[in-house]
Amino acid sequence: MVPLPVDLREMKTLRWTYLLVLMVLLGKLAGAQASYVEKGSPTDPQAHARLGMPEPADPKLPTIFLVGDSTVRNGRGDGAGGQWGWGEPLVAFFDPARVNVVNRAIGGRSSRTYITEGHWADTLQRMKAGDIVLIQFGHNDSGPLDDTSRARGSLPGIGEETREIDNPILKRHEIVHTYGWYLRQYVLETRAKGAVPVVCSPIPRKIWKDGRIARNAGDYGGWARQVAESLHADFLDLNEIIARRYDAMGPAMVETLFADPHTHTTRAGAELNAASVVSGLKALPDAPVTRYLSAAGRAVPVYREH
Repeated sequence: MVPLPVDLREMKTLRWTYLLVLMVLLGKLAGAQASYVEKGSPTDPQAHARLGMPEPADPKLPTIFLVGDSTVRNGRGDGAGGQWGWGEPLVAFFDPARVNVVNRAIGGRSSRTYITEGHWADTLQRMKAGDIVLIQFGHNDSGPLDDTSRARGSLPGIGEETREIDNPILKRHEIVHTYGWYLRQYVLETRAKGAVPVVCSPIPRKIWKDGRIARNAGDYGGWARQVAESLHADFLDLNEIIARRYDAMGPAMVETLFADPHTHTTRAGAELNAASVVSGLKALPDAPVTRYLSAAGRAVPVYREH
């Protein structure tokens, strides 16, 4: 009998070697496909760069991070179109020699999409123990879950309900959670970094009802409060604080504070809102920002709920 050039054990070894090589090549191909990002999509690194996201001026100092939507930072934060978020004027109320104020809010985002587009992960990378994070979402959470223009809505409430979708913007399957579920992620992940979360109710829109500004305690403002209370986190009721100021001013004066029909403020409106943020922060039980205030911040009166 003629001997085989390669014995059975060698053939078996070669077969497994070829199989392993094939698996590695397939794995790399799959990885390349999974990591591919459609140019211009919200997860495109170039799109991130165009947002002009700020960095802490002095990384050695504590940082107050702001995360939210366009009512916190409109566009690139330069007042384009006469619209300003409250995050820009907030800087003047703090001493830059003691603390950084970094506004990483992004227009058009919801509690869900700020996370799913990777912006929250970017902020977490910059966070350290002792930092403070102000979290304000809700204005964009009531939108559709999977429309082809934004796909940014979250489920209403604070429960554990979910809905599976195929996201037409991010081009992937996604499990969508409730507004409260996403807020809990912000609080828990901030704490895991050793930082202090402050949950904010969404600032009010310019909508009058029976002579008063309409509140959102029945939905997003109330849900934000419930999440904060359930996790024993600080809660800043910006909706109520600012609405009371609008009520006192009346429709004619409030009209001058808005750059569009009911949502985005002028510089004057943003400054009023920023002062309201400081007033509310000073009223918190442990007042985590008091030691960082500038002279302008120290001059702001403490908010009194009653």
